Amino acid sequence: MHNLTIAEIIQGLKNKSFSSVEITQHFLNRIKTLDTEYNSFITLTEEQALAQATAADARLAAGDAPALCGVPLAHKDIFCTNGVRTSCGSKMLDNFVPPYDATVVTNYSQDGVVILGKTNMDEFAMGSSNETSYYGPVKNPWDTNCVPGGSSGGSAAAVAARLVPGATATDTGGSIRQPAALCGITGIKPTYGRVSRWGMIAFASSLDQAGTMTRTAEDAALMLQSMASYDRKDSTCVDHPIDDYSVNLNAPLAGLKIGIPKEYFGEGLNPGTAEAVQAAIKTYEAMGATVQEVSLPHTHLAVPAYYVIAPAECSANLSRFDGVRYGHRCDNPKDLEDLYRRSRGEGFGEEVKRRILVGTYALSAGFYDAYYRKAQQVRRLIKQDFVDVFSQVDVILGPTSPSPAFEFGSKGSDPVAMYLEDIYTIATNLAGLPGMSIPCGQVDGKPVGLQLIGNYFAEAKLLNIAHKFQTETDFHTQAPAAIK
Repeated sequence: MHNLTIAEIIQGLKNKSFSSVEITQHFLNRIKTLDTEYNSFITLTEEQALAQATAADARLAAGDAPALCGVPLAHKDIFCTNGVRTSCGSKMLDNFVPPYDATVVTNYSQDGVVILGKTNMDEFAMGSSNETSYYGPVKNPWDTNCVPGGSSGGSAAAVAARLVPGATATDTGGSIRQPAALCGITGIKPTYGRVSRWGMIAFASSLDQAGTMTRTAEDAALMLQSMASYDRKDSTCVDHPIDDYSVNLNAPLAGLKIGIPKEYFGEGLNPGTAEAVQAAIKTYEAMGATVQEVSLPHTHLAVPAYYVIAPAECSANLSRFDGVRYGHRCDNPKDLEDLYRRSRGEGFGEEVKRRILVGTYALSAGFYDAYYRKAQQVRRLIKQDFVDVFSQVDVILGPTSPSPAFEFGSKGSDPVAMYLEDIYTIATNLAGLPGMSIPCGQVDGKPVGLQLIGNYFAEAKLLNIAHKFQTETDFHTQAPAAIK
């Protein structure tokens, strides 16, 4: 049953080939047996999941169940879950049990989804390798000596290892697309504002966006349909009509205009990755699409601008974690300043501290104009690059990451090398555009991701383009050798 896609599970539940309780127990057993190898889950919610599955079976029997009713999924441990620990991968929140659900969690709950547990992640979503989690690194099921990508590495590894058919994730600079590429699965980051951020622990508020991780684009459409909503509780959520993401999945691609940014195929790109992406582009041409080279001339400024804006926003967002209201508190503080100093010093990991310090410096009096304001001006130029290109083409294609999964520790001592892992994904967040990663080949037995970038609120078109590729290829059906 663990090799079934979400669409196949929905059909199996309708046909009564199995019950929600049966398939939920199957996945729970796999997690308990196999996840000691991958460390993709922080918290398993077995009792709650079986109760949800029992309720889902009753709704299915009554005949009025929503599409996802009874399907087992998992949440990244960044979404607040009522009564269930939400750690954000940090010692700071190791003891935090929210008294409410995030809107994303509520949406899935109303649709009868069964939640198996909370997945591992880089601490406060800061990382590209899942090595910064307080709960230990996640291992890539394709090669357990390698990272799964980050920050949503737990969700990606769990889907790739067939421990869960789909999972939620978040993307601030590539945290859905890069781990999806490194683990050989499908990940989508919607347009900024398409999905509510309410109850999602903030890293960089103007960049964070929730999305999904699945094996297929068809499954991504099903998950996104439930996740997307307008939410008055999130002032950045956009009241824009929500498409039916499944209805046009099979629409023909004849006449589709594809843009290939010349800046995405230069120095630093692994030759094998480039070859796989070029082969994928030829597949689209065979389906009737036309291809033209385009330019995103400010691409080289995306990483520097991001690493001013994101740390600046994180320094403000994480200032609330001071050991007073909730979260880690040091033992026996001498006074208030000692309480702040030691609680934050003990609760945060090194990467989080590094970004808080960088961000605080950038926002300091006398430096705001030189760094933060300048970075926001660069961000506007990057957004205009995309606006200009989308006046010529329907979609942009390129590599998701410069190379396949790398070994643990190989970039840990060089933050800049680690930050460059997101060189092709960060600009999409700065512009607020939707992006996807789908498997398009392998290099040395490790998956390669093809990135698709769409215009604002063009998620349905992206899913159509991804699904058609998956009807012509079988990269999305391939599993790690250890997975049976």
